[in-house]
Amino acid sequence: MSGTILVTGGAGYIGSHVNLMLAERGESTVVLDNLVYGHREFVQAGHFVHADLADIDRLREVFRQHDITGVMHFAAYAYVGESVTDPEKYYANNVGATLNLLRAMREHGVRDIIFSSTCATYGNPVALPIAENHPQLPINPYGRSKLTVEHILEDYGRAYGLRHVSLRYFNAAGADPQGRVGEWHEPETHLIPLVLQAVLDPSKPLRIFGDDYDTPDGSCIRDYIHVTDLAQAHLLALDHLRAGGSATVFNLGNGTGYSVKEVVAAAREVTGRDVPFLLGARRPGDPARLVGSAERIRVELGWAPRHGDLHDILATAWRWTQVLEERRAAARS
Repeated sequence: MSGTILVTGGAGYIGSHVNLMLAERGESTVVLDNLVYGHREFVQAGHFVHADLADIDRLREVFRQHDITGVMHFAAYAYVGESVTDPEKYYANNVGATLNLLRAMREHGVRDIIFSSTCATYGNPVALPIAENHPQLPINPYGRSKLTVEHILEDYGRAYGLRHVSLRYFNAAGADPQGRVGEWHEPETHLIPLVLQAVLDPSKPLRIFGDDYDTPDGSCIRDYIHVTDLAQAHLLALDHLRAGGSATVFNLGNGTGYSVKEVVAAAREVTGRDVPFLLGARRPGDPARLVGSAERIRVELGWAPRHGDLHDILATAWRWTQVLEERRAAARS
């Protein structure tokens, strides 16, 4: 291993797990984050730079000061609803700031980038499980912003020799098994932390949107992937590029879906507590099932989830939820 990996958005949920895993195998890292949604205490390895990708001069300075040989790009806004009401914010940050990053990479001769993409680029599924060749018809500006970056990376590869891997995540979940970092969004919109918050505070029950879908129990089915499995895939993608591998795209998911009600039932078993919830109407645009195929990355890179069981995912998330609650209580006292 030589040089340094720049981890943009490395103070966030997924980026912080990847940064820790890079450090554990001896990689040198620089974490760049504007801390709008990230947490400084999540950067537990490498050199931290508090900066925004919109600041091209600061970005160039980072490349000048460090021997950066590859980039892991996580920095993005990711609230689907907000992207609908404020698309300019999402295109300026997710696309415009990425162009700054790519410009700085070109100026400093850095060719390798792993891009944090999303299954939201597919839109409503026309076939299940969703494979990488599924039509990409995103239904919101967030998904379109990520798809735009995928197209930019392809164009830069042809024109400038950029080498890239785009990783399309399904539902990242769980936390570092050692409890060092985990999921911490403000506001929180992901199902598993919302379930566990309802466990801790029964006065704020979980809202289940619809129980009349064409699924075995009537609630939506989603594909959950443990965040450490997801992080491991990023390292394999980096190794793929370092070995001269071609630009490509991979789905990251378990290939197994769990319904909202199955997540609630598993949370009861893991925590030993009740999960209060309220049934509500369907949300517009919620497909009944979203399950991905990760067969390509299994075959080509030898990746396989180690924490595919829903109870394992929930157990690490529950430990982290308790750690986070203790931190919040200490901050309030």
